Amino acid sequence: MPRAVEVRRATPTDGEAIGIVHAASWEAAYAPFFTPDFATREIASRLTRWHNRVTDETALILLATLNSRPLAFSWSTPSTERPGQAEILSFYAHPEGWGTGVAPRLMTETLNALRRTGFSRVHLWTLRDTPQSRRFYTKSGFTETGATRPRDFGDGVPLPQVEYDRPC
Repeated sequence: MPRAVEVRRATPTDGEAIGIVHAASWEAAYAPFFTPDFATREIASRLTRWHNRVTDETALILLATLNSRPLAFSWSTPSTERPGQAEILSFYAHPEGWGTGVAPRLMTETLNALRRTGFSRVHLWTLRDTPQSRRFYTKSGFTETGATRPRDFGDGVPLPQVEYDRPC
């Protein structure tokens, strides 16, 4: 069957689908960093947080589907740290979409949409110890800025993040 990847702006009816993608991806990539109880709560919280976020008109939330199945999303806003730049706050692909081409297509469309909105640069933060995401961002043309910061997900144990940026 041919693979048909489509990318579009998310709508309020996509909250549940985005939550499913976020929870599955977060579980695969991040849950090993936390205690099982904390990880279980965080996975559950990702299922419901997108219903309100998709109504924020200042944010760019794109949803990518493969053969009509939602498998990846991105969430971008104007950067609060770097005036004039955009920031990708979330970029997640369901593990069943890894290797299908849905994530690279979503990144291309995210960068195109940010450029059309008037941004010339974009940055993002990712956990230092997630080699798969770091490889993906590098393949997508991002470079490390050298900046690092701790990120506490709410369990009181900060994890190191690294920053990447690139032109839109």
